[in-house]
Amino acid sequence: AQLLVESGGGSVPAGGSLTLSCAATGGTDSNYFMGWFRQAPGKEREGVAAIDAGDRTTYADSVKGRFIISQDKAKNTVYLRMTSLIPDDTALYFCAADWGLWFGPLPLQTGPYKYWGQGTQVTVSS
Repeated sequence: AQLLVESGGGSVPAGGSLTLSCAATGGTDSNYFMGWFRQAPGKEREGVAAIDAGDRTTYADSVKGRFIISQDKAKNTVYLRMTSLIPDDTALYFCAADWGLWFGPLPLQTGPYKYWGQGTQVTVSS
């Protein structure tokens, strides 16, 4: 089974930066897609960014130009570099993944993702 473990969350002032990591174990397919999602209290879980084995990426409009998703295949780790953080970025951030090819723009909806991490908290103060 796929196991995803997030790390790197914390509390920062507005304008600050954080880098989240998602370490993946148990995968057996060279084709995959992985995403970062977030959920603030009282709100639905929303997609932030996604990446696939071919390094294709996609971003939510709310984070374009501020967040960068990347991966280190040798370490089986996906990163989310977050800069120019604002209080609205405050949420529990989740890593998600599934195996296989995804045709078309990478999904930022929760449905296509089978495996989920436990989340890491990001708090941005004003």
